[in-house]
Amino acid sequence: MRQSGIWPGINQAFAEMRHHKLRTALTLLGMIFGVGAVIAMLSVGEGAEKEALKMIESMGVRNLVVDSRPLTGESLKAVREHSVGLSLRDVDAVGDTLPFINQWSAEKQIKTYSLFSANGTSDARVVGVTTSYFSLSAMKLASGRAINEDDELHYTQVAVLGPEAARSLFPRGQALEQLIKVNHQWFTVIGVLAEGEEIKSKIEGVKLGGERNQVFIPLSTALKKMNIAPLEDQLDRLKLALADGVEPSLAAASLNHLLSRRHGGEQDFDVVVPADLLAQHQRTQNIFNIVMACVAGISLLVGGIGIMNIMLATILERTGEIGLLRALGARQKDIARQFLLESVVISATGGLIGIAMGMLLAMVIATAAGWPVAWSPFAILLSLGVCMAVGIGFGLYPARKAAQLDPIVALQRD
Repeated sequence: MRQSGIWPGINQAFAEMRHHKLRTALTLLGMIFGVGAVIAMLSVGEGAEKEALKMIESMGVRNLVVDSRPLTGESLKAVREHSVGLSLRDVDAVGDTLPFINQWSAEKQIKTYSLFSANGTSDARVVGVTTSYFSLSAMKLASGRAINEDDELHYTQVAVLGPEAARSLFPRGQALEQLIKVNHQWFTVIGVLAEGEEIKSKIEGVKLGGERNQVFIPLSTALKKMNIAPLEDQLDRLKLALADGVEPSLAAASLNHLLSRRHGGEQDFDVVVPADLLAQHQRTQNIFNIVMACVAGISLLVGGIGIMNIMLATILERTGEIGLLRALGARQKDIARQFLLESVVISATGGLIGIAMGMLLAMVIATAAGWPVAWSPFAILLSLGVCMAVGIGFGLYPARKAAQLDPIVALQRD
């Protein structure tokens, strides 16, 4: 008796699984937990990678970032004996000395004790920025305009709001041309930033993001009309755009050397290379993927051994059936194919359940811990493919053993 096609064999495999429910369930556990854990971790890892890429892109991969170091007390006084801190004079020196700098922007956070409008209050950060800040940070406007050179030149009291700050200050939605008060100064709202995905505020210890809940005013206005402590840095951050073809790491070394000399050897600043942060994150992600692959390999190995055990036990139970099939005309390859199909069906079923459990676990992690998750179709398909490969690999020996049974001996067994 010869089978035609694989569907009868698959149906029989499911029938055997239903017949031995508990044993099948125990066999599936290794595949389910192994695949589920890997899918969940890879989803979290994929989400973290995408978020990190967004964070680094917000800094600009082709940019260099210079941050002032926060100093207080006696350490600040000691540093100020040799360095005035990060300032616009540093920008002039960089422009005159380093020809590979195409464009720059600067920012200064203002200590805010009062921020309100006629319609609401806000806890948003107030930041003085130059005109090129928005373009270098890839920020888009939902309405109105950005700060321009005329605003900088004439110390205009205008402001651009992040979307969250706009909702807090103007709950009714109309922010343009309205007035807000920052500390003791009134500002006219000229623009509102477009909504963007919220990202973390730090990567590798570097502060970034948070534009959703910020108020931007001209840097010249901030420096002239807002209160700044005597020993504070004039600027909190510089962002410098590199010319094409310039290696960011080499440019950072030159920039660091220039600023160190200007600051009297005091390291009161940090030069950040977003391209290096990206490379470092990718190396970390690769290590994470290798570890996950090893965990998956061990889990699937254990699951494969379980499948082989159940198939060998099945052969002992069905020896008489095998002898009868051979007596009715079934060939060795028909017997081998049937047992191999059963092995693949078991492993594929465990893989599918594991994928579903992994996705559910990833969503639970995202909800409970607030971590981002992202689905990788390639990882899901690869997991299913590996499960089927495990089923074939660990099912070959039992299938071959079943096919090689002597039909006469098989029929004589109880």
